[in-house]
Amino acid sequence: MYIDFLNEYKIKMQPTILVLKEGTENAQGTEQVVSNINACSAIVDAIRTTLGPRGMDKLIVDARGKATISNDGATIMKLLDVVHPAAKTLVDIAKSQDAEVGDGTTSVVILAGEFLKQCKSFIEEGVHPRIVVRGFRKAAAMAVNQVKELAVSIPENERRSQLVKCAATAMSSKLIHQQKDFFSNMVVDAVCLLDEDVLPLNMIGIKKVQGGSLEETHLISGVAFKKTFSYAGFEMQQKHYNNPKIALLNIELELKAEKDNAEVRVDNVEEYQKIVDAEWNILYDKLEKIEKSGAKVVLSKLPIGDVATQYFADRGMFCAGRVLEEDLNRTMKACGGSIQTTVNDLNDETLGFCEFFEEKQVLKNPDFLSFPTSSKYLFIIIFIIFTTTQVGGERFNFFTGVPKTKTCTIILRGGAEQFMEETERSLHDAIMIVRRAIKNDAVVAGGGAIEMELSKFLRDHSRSIAGKEQLIFAAMAKAFEIIPRQLCDNAGFDATNILNKLRQKHAQGNTWYGVDIMAEDVVDNFTACVWEPSIVKINAITAAAEAACLILSVDETVKNPRSGQGEGGMGGGRPPMGRGMF
Repeated sequence: MYIDFLNEYKIKMQPTILVLKEGTENAQGTEQVVSNINACSAIVDAIRTTLGPRGMDKLIVDARGKATISNDGATIMKLLDVVHPAAKTLVDIAKSQDAEVGDGTTSVVILAGEFLKQCKSFIEEGVHPRIVVRGFRKAAAMAVNQVKELAVSIPENERRSQLVKCAATAMSSKLIHQQKDFFSNMVVDAVCLLDEDVLPLNMIGIKKVQGGSLEETHLISGVAFKKTFSYAGFEMQQKHYNNPKIALLNIELELKAEKDNAEVRVDNVEEYQKIVDAEWNILYDKLEKIEKSGAKVVLSKLPIGDVATQYFADRGMFCAGRVLEEDLNRTMKACGGSIQTTVNDLNDETLGFCEFFEEKQVLKNPDFLSFPTSSKYLFIIIFIIFTTTQVGGERFNFFTGVPKTKTCTIILRGGAEQFMEETERSLHDAIMIVRRAIKNDAVVAGGGAIEMELSKFLRDHSRSIAGKEQLIFAAMAKAFEIIPRQLCDNAGFDATNILNKLRQKHAQGNTWYGVDIMAEDVVDNFTACVWEPSIVKINAITAAAEAACLILSVDETVKNPRSGQGEGGMGGGRPPMGRGMF
């Protein structure tokens, strides 16, 4: 008795040992796991209403006052200033989905949040998170395999039709869904103009010209970029060339005042005149070497001054300075040559080439030539002829008939700046979908059809499992129903009624039945041509399951104090929160 008392007294008298710095915040255990789940649910609630063709848009104003209107999941997640460390995982999976496949960014976040929501009750009842993680990973792997088995490969002679339908499905939930037929064909034409082996995304340029309607958007089979700032003498320059050589420079072709670069002390006027003459001679020497190289079009990333502009105009040459690096690089890849930092090595190897160059105003209603995807002549770059009705005051430089690589430019028309930015994001998603559909020709039905089939598959499989994993599989099966349920909620339908009909149809073996947004009913979405590349669903399921497992695996959060905090630095009279142990 006395010994026990002494031992207890010694323990109480032992000093507290601070392992972490004072001011450190930490939380652990089941409560922390539940807290992380609640934080992720709050993020999901912020974007769940943007899902589907009837989804709502979000207006987000950043710290600088710039307003962004969007219903794209990745864009919204990037703009949200998420501070919760666990919730940032959902931001990361939205970004990865956008980078990998371009579409399904809202779906992946909603799925991850629903996976966590369905397993929350298990965590609160004492089920170890590792059991849930193991069950989720098995269920996700089975779901991915089931998608691969259900996916339908499209015959080669129907590939263009498949691509157009996939692009239209991707744009059906965007602001431009009214013009999805117009843009889906344009996006497919743009992607088909690229190199079939690589399909480089950066070789499709999207240039915005404010004014006009969306239908005035047109596709250029070549490089086009907005006219740059120009000096006096520009009006005298020739504006179109056949088979010109192109000099791509990173050189400043203008006179610099002496005070800008160095301090020069002179004793008389003659010495000062020598310095001025030397500067002029250096500039004229550069201009003569550019002219002798045979280049007719001179593009530079740095400014081209008024003297150089007039010099080139007198010799029948065109020049443009302050060209954006992105446009200069795309021109180099398309026309060949290389960007030079000196004029001493300009020759046929370093100069670019194209069949036709022209600078003109953006024109209305282009007369397009059709590009059948099955034609072996698709690689031929054809100059597009425009009608003469001019719209707006924007002038563009056009390079067509480029020999080195296949590239194109979409000149986007529209009204408000925010609307055009959202249209550009929508086109980016559609382009990514078409690229993926070309590389992976398998498609599945959208509109919640594939999710309902996966829900039925996992629910049926769960009945054959003994133990706690049966509950985990059933939870994931129920979580998949969130996609069709949210589609119904966003459209104002009776979600319970629609889901009951879908469960009945899928139990009868109707694999592709999903939500019919137009008729407020269920329909075979594969027959209705609501198609999505299977890779979109596979990537979404994998990313959502991995994010849920990652969040469930975290049972403790330690937040270090900011610089200046610690001893007496917490402020407000708060007691220290260092973690102690005996």
